[in-house]
Amino acid sequence: MQSVTAIEATGLSKRYGALAVTQDVSFALEPGHTLGVIGPNGAGKTTLFNLLTGTVRSDAGSIRLGGRDISALDARARCRMGIARSFQVPQPFSGLTVFENVLVAATFGQGISEQAARAHAEDALRQTGLWLKAMKKASELGLLDRKRLELARSIATAPKLLLLDEIAGGLTDVECVELIQLIHSLKQSGVTIIWIEHILHALLSVADRVMVLDFGQKIAEGDPQEIMQSPEVAAIYLGLKGPKADA
Repeated sequence: MQSVTAIEATGLSKRYGALAVTQDVSFALEPGHTLGVIGPNGAGKTTLFNLLTGTVRSDAGSIRLGGRDISALDARARCRMGIARSFQVPQPFSGLTVFENVLVAATFGQGISEQAARAHAEDALRQTGLWLKAMKKASELGLLDRKRLELARSIATAPKLLLLDEIAGGLTDVECVELIQLIHSLKQSGVTIIWIEHILHALLSVADRVMVLDFGQKIAEGDPQEIMQSPEVAAIYLGLKGPKADA
């Protein structure tokens, strides 16, 4: 029996007037695997996430989650079906505590009662190492902990598919290592991950495959090391003539 993919996008396209920001992008990802997405600024990476989450509707193409066509569903419905995302710039409710931020995500993301959501919120905070800071205001957190809070809010929605948007950006080397360990633990728990990232050593330590976007089009997809050794990818993504790529 053929296995069902975790997520399958076919021919996704989006235009704003004459500007094509996503052009016929297709990919499929198996449950529990991680797809890294790279490309220069303006390549259409975040637009792809917006299309997958339903905050932006595609002009053409389809999206299947666990074998079900979700193309017509809005962002709220997709979240409750198991799609969660973090944002490049953390967007917590600054006036709420860390626990309250995650509780809101669990309650509304899963569509469950506040009482039921409390266990999910606690579990997400323990997974991300934030439990001891649960009563702090979100505005008091440093950058690494704000990134952890972004992850905790996403985890609290019980995602099947987690979309990470440049979550390693701005972190120190030590903080980046801690974040990688956390993402590894999420992957080992069975969560399927799509990760946009410019910090390539972080991405390559987790990704099973890498997809390259440029001007809204998929340029390449495959084994991470093979992709990074491609002169075409180096030229497009890094502006280099050779395959040595790091960031």
